[in-house]
Amino acid sequence: MKILKIIIIFIIIFSSQNIKAEEKNLQNKITKNLRCLICQGQSVYDSDSEFAISLKLVVQNKINQGFSEKEIYNFLTDKYGEWILYEPKFNKNTYILWFLPLLIFLFGGAIVFKKFIKFK
Repeated sequence: MKILKIIIIFIIIFSSQNIKAEEKNLQNKITKNLRCLICQGQSVYDSDSEFAISLKLVVQNKINQGFSEKEIYNFLTDKYGEWILYEPKFNKNTYILWFLPLLIFLFGGAIVFKKFIKFK
């Protein structure tokens, strides 16, 4: 009977630690995708500004309240705008953002191809 109680206690302890680790991983994932509005070159995860620290606490509180990752992103974009996300949603306002690298690559490839043809 004592062994059963000890096993149950271990299961409870390890499962709660696993849940905390999953929450911490989710918090890290979310804060790595958020842009610090003060630093503008760093993610919230990397920044030590007061804004980043407060945003980390907001994300942690939202996770503790049971919000999903998508709900947290929606909350933050409603409050700060799409610019806070490093990976903005694909919509009519961000078409150029998503297609510009492809267009530059194709344009550069066409120039290189044209130059390559001239040398032959």
